[in-house]
Amino acid sequence: MTDDPAQPVVETATLADVDALLAFWAIAGENDARPSDSAPVVEALLRRDPDAVLVVRADGRIIGTVIAGWDGWRAHLYRLAVHPDHRRQGIAHLLLDAAEHRLRVLGAGRFDAMVLDGNALGSSAWAARGYAPQGQWRRWVRSAH
Repeated sequence: MTDDPAQPVVETATLADVDALLAFWAIAGENDARPSDSAPVVEALLRRDPDAVLVVRADGRIIGTVIAGWDGWRAHLYRLAVHPDHRRQGIAHLLLDAAEHRLRVLGAGRFDAMVLDGNALGSSAWAARGYAPQGQWRRWVRSAH
């Protein structure tokens, strides 16, 4: 993080960012095979853990996000996304530096990242960061409704 206005800065999202986050994820997020995001769900996350959603802005607009979730036992990283016009500029690296730092301070000894199987761009970004698939685990899901 820097005081240079030309350099991107990681900030925490606020309740005022909910609509902008939803619009951003519709453009830049991996949205296949996942439930739709909604304002009440994002608001609930921000109320429960105000520091979980990290963003980078350019010209006042969100250009990158990651959610660094901590449940007191495990560290989960998801919604790593960078606007298509700002990829390959180190935004994801900057976000992950901040997210991993946050989670380490909270006590995390290991990070896990949620990446869809068919997301080649996401897979390459996580692999470049040193993450690897954990073959002996398979995620099981069920709707809460």
